[in-house]
Amino acid sequence: MALKFRMQRFGNKNRPFFSVVVTDSRNARNGRFIERVGHYNPMTEPSTFSVDVERMNHWYKVGARPSDAIATLLKKTQVTLG
Repeated sequence: MALKFRMQRFGNKNRPFFSVVVTDSRNARNGRFIERVGHYNPMTEPSTFSVDVERMNHWYKVGARPSDAIATLLKKTQVTLG
């Protein structure tokens, strides 16, 4: 099972809000997930990105890898995994 850190989209049209989740890479974007580890709100000024680093490190050690979008956000906020 290939695990990923991925964003699930919520909110209305033109008002997105995202949850950062750990999921199997074969699941749909808004499908089943294992654990919610954070959130991202691009509509605030500045954008809000918050994650539970302890839980992300746990899942990273188990084998979860960030999607491209999550990797970019982690770099911007200077969060390191592993």
